[in-house]
Amino acid sequence: MLKRVFLTGFLLVTLSSMAWAQKTITFASDCTWPPMEMMSEQKECIGFGPDLVNAMAKAGGFNVVIQNTAWDGIFAGLAMGKYNAISSSVSITEERKATMDFSDPYFEVKQGVVVREDSPFKSEADLAGKTVGAQIGTTGYFAAMRIVGDKAKSYDEVGLAITDLANGRIDAVICDDAVAADYALMNPDYADKLAMPFVIVPDEPEYLGFAVKKGDSETLEAINKALTAVRDSGEYDQIYKKWFGSE
Repeated sequence: MLKRVFLTGFLLVTLSSMAWAQKTITFASDCTWPPMEMMSEQKECIGFGPDLVNAMAKAGGFNVVIQNTAWDGIFAGLAMGKYNAISSSVSITEERKATMDFSDPYFEVKQGVVVREDSPFKSEADLAGKTVGAQIGTTGYFAAMRIVGDKAKSYDEVGLAITDLANGRIDAVICDDAVAADYALMNPDYADKLAMPFVIVPDEPEYLGFAVKKGDSETLEAINKALTAVRDSGEYDQIYKKWFGSE
């Protein structure tokens, strides 16, 4: 009898593992946020986030699909079940946690301020009364509203805000520091035109996480286990170094 119970338990565990090996987790990602998520010339979503998700799929034994999804509808799509998770540099906030669940944090961010190269702005105080752009619904936009109120201007994509900044239509752009640095320092179209003179340090650390539908404990557990495995193997550090030049 004991042997039968053991074999039954072993079979259930084996079947569960096989089921996950065949399972596909679809991640929505707004691929307009370099170098975290962006479109390649081959029209594939690449960047730190996709590399991490693909490494997690391999470590976790599941298949993965990255679905390019516009930011302004990304959370509604999750609630409607159009995909299983969001991998799109989503900051973990108390407001968002009320309507979705989050994985363990996988990245810490601050808000970077991008200005034109000849700009005199060196601090938050210098932005008072200025027009500041940011992608709608992001923590960068929330920071812009806090600093300049109704002078904050929202954009569907951060790249549109950067273009307006470079053309003198707005005074600054606020976005995740990794994205701000990429546009201001690495992008060949803007590196000689824009600068990132300072970052906004939050009162509490701001972390990114993978979002799943509220109550989807199965997907959340699979994501967390895979993320832990990628960290423990050292592959996370390799991916980070690939995109940011250091561990």
